[in-house]
Amino acid sequence: MNIALIAHDKKKDDMVRFVMAYEEILKNHTLFGTGTTGQKIMESTNLKVHRFQSGPLGGDQEIGAMIANNRMDVVLFFRDPLTAQPHEPDVSALIRLCDVYLVPLATNMGTAEVIIKGLERGDLSWREIIAKRNGEVNE
Repeated sequence: MNIALIAHDKKKDDMVRFVMAYEEILKNHTLFGTGTTGQKIMESTNLKVHRFQSGPLGGDQEIGAMIANNRMDVVLFFRDPLTAQPHEPDVSALIRLCDVYLVPLATNMGTAEVIIKGLERGDLSWREIIAKRNGEVNE
């Protein structure tokens, strides 16, 4: 699966710790990240992360384009709810795209853990729902 890893500045350390904890699961997937987040993950793990621009410089939009083209399966976006973000419209657009295209989105560590545990178990029934929605599976 293609998994996006994004974290606001005050949440980057949380993302790195999360990825380190679940490295054995994540190594079986293709990882994408915004600039600094992806770099920090690669420096702290043995994982390869395809890096886009940083969020404020268009990285959120690059990931959004993958979502819109059905090329992103999961988004883990650790947001900082207590700090105003200068690129908030981009953040909102990314969240909206996840909703439109039925892409699972975790905005905090608790939800991300539930998604990762589902990947670990191979519980991907939501993929069938998306495939049906996109006309890829006959009922």
